[in-house]
Amino acid sequence: MTNPATEQPSDLIASDKVEGTVVYNRAGDRLGHISNLMVDKRSGQVRYAVLSFGGFLGLGNDHYPLPWSMLEYDTGKGGYLVDLSKDQLNDAPRHMPGMQPDYDETYGRTVFSYYGLIYPW
Repeated sequence: MTNPATEQPSDLIASDKVEGTVVYNRAGDRLGHISNLMVDKRSGQVRYAVLSFGGFLGLGNDHYPLPWSMLEYDTGKGGYLVDLSKDQLNDAPRHMPGMQPDYDETYGRTVFSYYGLIYPW
């Protein structure tokens, strides 16, 4: 697997390099991978990294929007770290592939609140 941190020497990274990157929790458990990013079309800021988690052999995965500020890139792992357990994802806001919710203010507040964060917009 390629390592986005070493391929991109600057602080910027192309979205196609982020998509597919593995997400781990602090215990080292692999939670899933980034399926896509949700970008504010006015400010250009990434609001969410959508975590693909669950299912079997890639089928039946749910998509969990994680506030971008929750993720920390770990060069040693070649993936992102989050302070979440698999159990915490059981009740987290999520959607099935192809069933994307409206990422409006109400939904944003729900997502940020679940993770104990203040919705900043």
